Amino acid sequence: GGFILSASHNPGGPENDFGIKFNYSGGEPAPERITDKIFGETSKVSVLNIAQINDVDLSKVGVTKFGDFEVEVVDSVEDYLATLKSVFDFGLLKNFLSRPDFRLIFDAMHAVTGPYAKRIFVEELGAPASSIKDFVPSPTFNNGHPDPNLTYAHELVDIMWGKDAPN
Repeated sequence: GGFILSASHNPGGPENDFGIKFNYSGGEPAPERITDKIFGETSKVSVLNIAQINDVDLSKVGVTKFGDFEVEVVDSVEDYLATLKSVFDFGLLKNFLSRPDFRLIFDAMHAVTGPYAKRIFVEELGAPASSIKDFVPSPTFNNGHPDPNLTYAHELVDIMWGKDAPN
């Protein structure tokens, strides 16, 4: 499984809610028996050691070493894309997205999904760049809210109910 650091459906940014989730081996939220064990382990922590190291440039893929300690920055978009390609027929998807009778819109809501959408839909599958919106991540979701509902995603709703709406 893996840990997800997320604002979930809460406002983002340093002054707002922030969550830590654990998704299980198949990507689904971990069952309560697992999260209860994780919580139990956190109650046993008696010392918190904080390394005094220089900031790591998270925009550069590679390994930064600090003595015996190292930080590896990976390109998660490329890793995710490789996994998707092992599961889905990208040639078939590309053909579908190139049909003149199909248009899509993907609103990343200024969350971390934006670079994934750009890389997968636009660069890999050939969808027009106009198919994705708000794809530049922002710690505050560009002073918005990451919950895709009628209150916070009204612009997307307007697009979907507008003239020449995407499929």
